[in-house]
Amino acid sequence: MNYRMILSLLGHVLLIIGAALVLPCIVALCYGEDLLPLLATVGICAVVGVLLILLRPKRNRTMHAREGFVMVSLSWIVISLVGALPFFFSGAIPSYIDAVFETVSGFTTTGASILTAPEAMPHGLLFWRSFTHWLGGMGVLVFMLAVVPLSGDSIYLLRAESPGPSVGKMVPKMRTSALILYAIYFVITLLQILAYRLGVWLGWGNISVFDSFCLAFGTAGTGGFSLSSAGLAAYSSYEQTVTTVFMLMCGANFSVYFFLICRKFKLVWKNSELKAYLAIVFSAIALITLNLMLKGGYFTDVRSAIHHVSFSVGSIITTTGYGTVDFSLWPEFSKGILLVLMIIGGCAGSTSGGMKVSRVMILIKSARSGVRHMLHPHSVEVMTMNGKRVDWDVIDGSFAFLAVYVLIAVFSMVLLSLDNLGAETSVSAVMATLNNIGPGVSSLVGPCGSFSVFSDLSKLVMIADMLFGRLELFPMIMLLRPATWRKHG
Repeated sequence: MNYRMILSLLGHVLLIIGAALVLPCIVALCYGEDLLPLLATVGICAVVGVLLILLRPKRNRTMHAREGFVMVSLSWIVISLVGALPFFFSGAIPSYIDAVFETVSGFTTTGASILTAPEAMPHGLLFWRSFTHWLGGMGVLVFMLAVVPLSGDSIYLLRAESPGPSVGKMVPKMRTSALILYAIYFVITLLQILAYRLGVWLGWGNISVFDSFCLAFGTAGTGGFSLSSAGLAAYSSYEQTVTTVFMLMCGANFSVYFFLICRKFKLVWKNSELKAYLAIVFSAIALITLNLMLKGGYFTDVRSAIHHVSFSVGSIITTTGYGTVDFSLWPEFSKGILLVLMIIGGCAGSTSGGMKVSRVMILIKSARSGVRHMLHPHSVEVMTMNGKRVDWDVIDGSFAFLAVYVLIAVFSMVLLSLDNLGAETSVSAVMATLNNIGPGVSSLVGPCGSFSVFSDLSKLVMIADMLFGRLELFPMIMLLRPATWRKHG
């Protein structure tokens, strides 16, 4: 284990977080708010970061899979502990565990909040709270790969941090791939901000510049921190529609946009995951809308139903977590569909959480292949996706992911049940945090609820779940294996 290399990279991560905190400092300065909590955190990041960078090894700078997994896991834990300091120092969130919960929820783009009235928080801290979504959406380590030249095989960092069953380079150079990803990410965020401002100019909304940035950060990162207890119900239908469109865009694989830019339209058309993703979205919208209209009493007309259902479906499958209506009050059939969408999540290579559409497709195809093999034992079947053969290690990894996912989910539900808040609340809270969604389908943790009702033990469990979910389980598990820390583990 190359400890000095890991500590040095952690130093770079701290400097990036310290630099990112400069933006909320500027916002706080513009609104005449107290800068000390933010500046103190910047100082801690700068001092500790520089000291760790000085530990950089002079000769051995190699990075293997083990170092990559450990580096990514430790980075996310460190940025969560440090990112919580402004909330704790300011007294906006008096409990440090609550502050860490809120920060982990931000960086992991979960959007689960312990705040009952976020609008009471200062603008600088609200901006930092939303900006953690944007930083965590594409990944802090991906950003570091884009700006810091690293020696060694940095593909291990990208594989450990990026969501999905497999990760590759879009171009031969790893750093160039990271730059392309962040360039696409930045442009999508900018386009959403401009779409909000266009609506204000045309008289279709009155969203402020501050809200435009914060909501765009939450949408692009598929995070979902709202700026008020009313959620997005306080905004115009145009602004809600813009948010719906960009949520669904950020739930797709970002390589699709790279192919579009390169005019490789055939690759986009052949993308089976994208087709499945869109099919799931439109099917869910149709089924839930039909269910709500047949039940009656939820929406006055079909147009309003489609609008709010589309928003809710887009919010849940992309694991963004914004809300315009309280879907915890919907019929059980509709809530059941939303619960399934929570588990599936968006596409691999997106900023969304969940199991990922491609992984679900692999599991379904494997099950179908297994049934066929029972009927025809001597047949040989090759699994393909996007016209390419799926390697066996990807298939095995998907089944391993499912097994670990179920074990962590069940164990977490048992621990949360100690709070005696009801089975629906415990299951919903675990699904919402492990899949990085935010609101659950229970009224206590739904769009109008808050996670403040849980005990500190349950919050610690959900903090771990959010980190497990964002890092696709295995990097966090590597930290817990004694063999990882042995010299030849």
